[in-house]
Amino acid sequence: MTNSRQAKVTMQDVANHVGVSRTTVSFVLSGGTGNGIPQETRDRVHRAVTELGYRPNAGARALAAKQTKLYGLITEIVIAPYAADIVRGAQEQAAREGKTLLIASTDGSSDADRKAIDTMLEHRVEGLIYATSWHRGVRLPAVADEVPTVLVHCFDEAANLHSVIPDEAQGGYAATMRLIGAGHDRIGLINLDPVIPAAIGRRAGYIRALEQSGIGLDEKLIINEDGEADQGYRAASSLLDGTRPPTAIFCATDRMAMGAYDAIKERGLRIGDDISVVGFDNQEVIATYLRPSLTTVALPFRQMGATGVGLLAKLAANRDLAPLQHIVECPLVERASVRLPVPAS
Repeated sequence: MTNSRQAKVTMQDVANHVGVSRTTVSFVLSGGTGNGIPQETRDRVHRAVTELGYRPNAGARALAAKQTKLYGLITEIVIAPYAADIVRGAQEQAAREGKTLLIASTDGSSDADRKAIDTMLEHRVEGLIYATSWHRGVRLPAVADEVPTVLVHCFDEAANLHSVIPDEAQGGYAATMRLIGAGHDRIGLINLDPVIPAAIGRRAGYIRALEQSGIGLDEKLIINEDGEADQGYRAASSLLDGTRPPTAIFCATDRMAMGAYDAIKERGLRIGDDISVVGFDNQEVIATYLRPSLTTVALPFRQMGATGVGLLAKLAANRDLAPLQHIVECPLVERASVRLPVPAS
């Protein structure tokens, strides 16, 4: 009878008895150190094992003592274009590091995030990548601290984790300088919600380019929207119907640029000739199919994924590295919506 009862005791039973996660029990029983689990918790786990008669699987314990060569990647929508590029870059770098990537999609749910992290840790991943669909601050469950963790396209609000983020300001600067180089000095900006990091950075780059070129800032040329095509149409219509319309428009998303195209064409203007347009995101399904094709700034998702895994490898070797934000350049992708640069005189 006793042996029968003992055989039925699981790791989850031990976790429930102690009031901790199954992952914590697994770490304690594996004999690992340096994962932030208090000694008092370790003692309670060992007492529960004795009291309940739990017998860890010898094969599993042997595996836990070795490197699994696994990294975990958790993202909101794994089939989204941004995620596909992050995954591609991460997989390529993981292969170079001799690792395999486990991937989980959470649909942006905090409960799903926690479950995905627990599952990854139960599979003994050596590190975690957490990626988001848009650039913002996040707070991960404390259990994520049990292994090296790197954030991609987001940053830790508590500043305790390494992150890899796009250089939004540099991207805004590159877009605006391209328009200035084409001879424009009255440039509209259709921006995003002004409090989010992408909008703050892209506006800062826009302003820096104007100041560097000796062009005064006109706040009437800046309109804040939420990133969708209909809002780009509305904002572009407002700019073009003003008393002093711009000769160029920098749109903070390709979707808004798509709407701006409609507003421009409705007024009989030719994009690339009468007025120039630059987008942001490099959503190829939009940018390459607009006519003329859209000059835009790319978010470097593939490079950020690769950088994240490379950083994870360094953290696995040295957990004492101070948390940093690693910033990746956003390249300009030249197409046909901006007239050719004005030749130097």
